[in-house]
Amino acid sequence: MKETINAAKEKMGKSLNALGNEFASIRAGRANPSILEKVLVDYYGAPTPVNQMAAISVSEARILVIQPWDKSTLKLIEKAILASDIGITPTNDGNVIRLAFPQLTEDRRKELCKTIKKYGEECKVTIRSIRRDTMEKLKKMQKNSEITEDDLKDCEKKVQDITDKYCTEVDRTVADKEKEVMTV
Repeated sequence: MKETINAAKEKMGKSLNALGNEFASIRAGRANPSILEKVLVDYYGAPTPVNQMAAISVSEARILVIQPWDKSTLKLIEKAILASDIGITPTNDGNVIRLAFPQLTEDRRKELCKTIKKYGEECKVTIRSIRRDTMEKLKKMQKNSEITEDDLKDCEKKVQDITDKYCTEVDRTVADKEKEVMTV
């Protein structure tokens, strides 16, 4: 029974981490190397992340510099960035690629906030789904006489407390990201 609760806690934690990773890819008007994590370059037939092929740095608040270790990959990286959905056109000077992040408009900020809320809701739905599955496992254990009815009530309370804690954490994470987007 304790393993069941710990497994649920671990899954909820992973859902929260996934939300954090999703938020890292939302550009808030300033350069952030994590936006390139999902960009894969076709390098000798293998999809390779940009960060494994180049040094990525922030030269100014809104400019990301990508310096490939192998200059012959410049065009490949540029092509992969253009094909991705990050919405920024790279500039290639023959040595490095620069990504200039435009200033966000008020409408775009509001649109990003809606997306952030949607991701937060999806994460909370996932957490509640984990709670439901855990509760079903616990009820099955009680039905099979593996745990008592009192144990079941205690476990259900623990699972609900864990769920509430993670949902509160999701709300806090969403609020922080919205604040970041609106104040850039």
